[in-house]
Formats: sequence, structure tokens, C-alpha cells
Amino acid sequence: MRQLRVPLFFAAVIAALLGIACGDKPAYPVRTYPMGDRVELGHIIYTAFETQWLTQIPQEPTPRVPQHRFFLVRLSAVNSSGGDLVVPNLTIQDDHGKSYQELSNGDGVPQWIGFLRQVKPADSLQGYIVFDAPPAHYKLRVTDEDDERVALIDIPLNFGAETPDVPIPGIPKQER
Repeated sequence: MRQLRVPLFFAAVIAALLGIACGDKPAYPVRTYPMGDRVELGHIIYTAFETQWLTQIPQEPTPRVPQHRFFLVRLSAVNSSGGDLVVPNLTIQDDHGKSYQELSNGDGVPQWIGFLRQVKPADSLQGYIVFDAPPAHYKLRVTDEDDERVALIDIPLNFGAETPDVPIPGIPKQER
């Protein structure tokens, strides 16, 4: 009877180890960051700076008109690895869970960073990504280069351009 227990014990240990090795990868927590914060995922460091809503993109001979509205997000992506990497395409998600994919056509968008984005080591890209979506509060879904880790960047609904309070030389703040 004792001879039978030892092989069964080893078989159970081996099965447990194989189950751990072949099981799902550990889930990483999905954090939400405010716009403007630095988001590090794998070897990519994202920062979303500002947004714009456009009813059309001027082009000749006729402007580009979206199904909803063009939603531009200005961001930077830095490659912190020792080799080239591709920055994945991004999506936005509204408060009801509806997602919109990044558009592959950025014709007419100033400073469009492109759809296929390869970045060299210690280099970055900065510019706009484009979505066609109805105006709403969104979270930008960003991922690492292997699409394993995910983070969200909270993007509040804002139609106006933010104008910073710039001091005018020689005029006290109370008189402006």
C-alpha cells in the first residue's frame, strides 16, 4: 500500500505544477489615471494632454465629415525599451461600455501620429489620434506593447479650449 502512495503523491505534485505553468497569466489590475498623468505600461510611457471635438476636417475639394464627430486626443508615447517597438492602436470607452476604435485615416488632421506607429529606443512620438464618436465622457484604453497590461486615461467631456490665465505685464490682476 505504501508503494502506491508515493507515485500518487508525485503525480499530484506534477499535475499541480503543470496546472500552474499552463494556467492563465496573472491578471494585472486596470488602473484609471487622470488626463495629463504619466502612464507606464510595459516599455511604453503614455501621456494624454488635450482633446478637440471637430464637426469636420477641412480638405479640398470637400471637407471630411464624420458619422458623429471627430474626437482628437493629443498624446505622447515614449519607448523606454532597448529595441524598436510598435505602439498599439487605441480605443475609447464611454460610461455605458460602448467602445470606439481609433480611425486608420487621419487625412487633414494636423500633427496626426499615424495608425502604424513604430518607435525607436528612447524615442517618442507626439501628436493626435482620431476617433469618430458622439460627444461624451470617455476613458482612453491604452496597452503595453504585448497587449497584456491595460490602463485607462479619464478624459472629461470638454468642448471649449482652455485659456490659461496669462499675466499681462504692468497690469495688476484685479484690474484685468
